[in-house]
Amino acid sequence: MKCVFIVYNQANTERVEYMLDELGIRGFTFFEQVQGRGSRDGEPRRGTHTWPEMNSAMMTVVEDDRVDELLQTVRKLDNRNREVGVRAFVWNIEQTV
Repeated sequence: MKCVFIVYNQANTERVEYMLDELGIRGFTFFEQVQGRGSRDGEPRRGTHTWPEMNSAMMTVVEDDRVDELLQTVRKLDNRNREVGVRAFVWNIEQTV
């Protein structure tokens, strides 16, 4: 199994949840008010007067064979509006309870 951690501008929250629904991925954990800055060219998201936008994030655990389809869909969402931004990170899940 893999964990996919998706970080995105909070303006994309409904789109990301819709994306998971369309892929039949039911379980996720949602994080609001995530602060950060992209490693390549992203603007800071700090919720301040200078940097007023904020990020959100979702984490989902899926079977290995679902990862590529999920990442392709994230890439499509990112390509729709590169300035808003969305990133996904994948890591192995060793065990669950």
